[in-house]
Amino acid sequence: IESSDEEHDLSNAKSSVFVKSYKIPDNTDIVKGINLEKNVSIHEFINSYKYMGFQATNLGIGIDEINKMIYYKYMNKTEQKEKVAFTDKHDESYTEYNVKKKECIIWLSFTSNMISSGLREFFVYLAKNKFVDVIVTTAGGIEEDIIKCFSKTYIGDFNLNGKKLRKKGWNRIGNLIVPNDNYCKFEDWLQPLLNNILLEQNEKNEALPSEFISRLGKEINDESSLLYWCYKNDIPVFCPGLTDGSLGDNLFFHNYGKKIKNNLILDIVK
Repeated sequence: IESSDEEHDLSNAKSSVFVKSYKIPDNTDIVKGINLEKNVSIHEFINSYKYMGFQATNLGIGIDEINKMIYYKYMNKTEQKEKVAFTDKHDESYTEYNVKKKECIIWLSFTSNMISSGLREFFVYLAKNKFVDVIVTTAGGIEEDIIKCFSKTYIGDFNLNGKKLRKKGWNRIGNLIVPNDNYCKFEDWLQPLLNNILLEQNEKNEALPSEFISRLGKEINDESSLLYWCYKNDIPVFCPGLTDGSLGDNLFFHNYGKKIKNNLILDIVK
């Protein structure tokens, strides 16, 4: 009986281990790294990510999706208008197409910490060159862009002691350091502007948050600013939580204790 059981177990093990492979579909991508012995263009290097496996493949897929967005925004094979080169000339999958009216709207959304980081410069490039049509962000995404026009943000460490930082007047955003003085400069710039907006409100109507944000971009008048290029290129910026963060503090303190008939109002549901 024991011999029979052993034979049965061995048979099960063999059937599990030596399962005959089904044929892989012919159109399945093969894992392959890039040959660095050759002269490789930046486009070829980036395109190779999707064949490397693991998260590199997901990055490559994301890049393809962005290329599709740009294609449907600007390109069409049928209409004969001004020709533009879509991507690298060595890329056979995207040759020259013809510009026509926009066929899709590209939305860009990000959290405030992305503006605090060096990604801000990428977003500025996208807005400056009109690669995006609409932006959605948090209050921190608004204020951090303006604050960076006045002062620098520094590299720190994720594990810095919060109590010690507070004594130095430093704030930590991940592994970034923002001095308190940065927010003071932001307040010094913003409060007089809020006074002017209030006077305009009393003469006209309450502003929309998106109109208020556009005004910030106009007044900062700094080409390093994302909001400046959004104002310049008529790219609306939506921020449902505009009263959060330092920006919200400034809006509150602007109204607090003022003995005036009307306070500053931003109509979020108008």
